[in-house]
Order: sequence, then structure tokens, then C-alpha cells
Amino acid sequence: MTIYTINFDPIGKLTDEQFYLLCRHNPQTKFERNAQGEIVIMSPTGGETGRYNIEIATEFVIWNRQVKLGVLFDSSTCFKLPSGADRSPDVAWIKQERWERLTPQQKEQFPPIAPDFVLELMSPSDSLKDLQKKMQEYLDNGVRLGWLINRKQRQVEIYRQGQAIEIFNAPPTLSGEEILPGFTLDLNFIWN
Repeated sequence: MTIYTINFDPIGKLTDEQFYLLCRHNPQTKFERNAQGEIVIMSPTGGETGRYNIEIATEFVIWNRQVKLGVLFDSSTCFKLPSGADRSPDVAWIKQERWERLTPQQKEQFPPIAPDFVLELMSPSDSLKDLQKKMQEYLDNGVRLGWLINRKQRQVEIYRQGQAIEIFNAPPTLSGEEILPGFTLDLNFIWN
């Protein structure tokens, strides 16, 4: 995934409404916005990353339908984080009671909430350093658990509130811990 950043300093930062309209009027383009107000434009993923993304998301959907504890989102969902950043993780999950506190309009636009859980699957063209910063940004904004899956290096980085980052080499599974109770993601298909 190629990423381009546009700095709007000469004309001023886009308002939340302007950013929302920019995204709505350009549905073929994936935008994010960092806390400094810079617009980040991302190209589509390649076939292998898209294939793995849908496989991973399916596991979450099956689990969530069984436990009915929250709401799942794919990479097309943009969240308005408390820092002002607008981010779209590959997979996101929010506890049902937190989601229900939002108004219908907040749910319809870019929800002003940090997910409880996020997952980022690194594409071959992604920068590990940039994704690590993004994961830290998620934690700084209230995300409780995050997984960064790096297929190229066969590693997973686990981000938790108030804890050091843990790095695992080609783990066969990941546990959702107390954030995603009863959830286990089988990663063997990614490493093989």
C-alpha cells in the first residue's frame, strides 16, 4: 500500500465536516487524517493482503455473532479519535454498550470513539515504523488492545494499555484476552 500525505498548512486545516465531505465525494479513495490535520491518502492493498484481511475479518465476524458483545468494523470505517486524528484500522471492535452511547448521527458519520480493539495487517509497501506509530496513536487515544501483524517478518506486535509492546515470532494463535472474551485467531494460514 502506497501512502501519500498532504499538508494543508498554507490554507488551514480542514474542519471535521470538510474532511467528511472530502471522503464522501471521493469514495474511490481511502483517506485518513493524522492529529496534525494532514490528509493521508492510501492506495488499495494487493491481492494477498486483501485475501488475508478478509480471512481474518471472517474469524471476528463468526465470533462476534456468537457472543454478541460488541460491534465489528472493517477497514472502510473511519473513526474520529480524541486526538483529532481520523483513522481506519483493518479490523476494529467496540463493546456494545460504548457503541450504544453514540447518537444515530455519530454512528452514521465517522464515529467519535476509539475502538476497544484494533488490528492492522501490514502490506508489503507499508512502513513498519509508520504502522508502529499508528498503533501507539491508537493506545494513546484509548484503544485497549491492538495487534500489528507483519507477514513479511513473520511477527506479531501486541499493544496493550499500560504495558510494554510484546513481539512474537510466527505465533500459531492470538488470544483476545479479556478485551475479546473467548476469541482466538488462528494464524497458521498466514505463516504457511
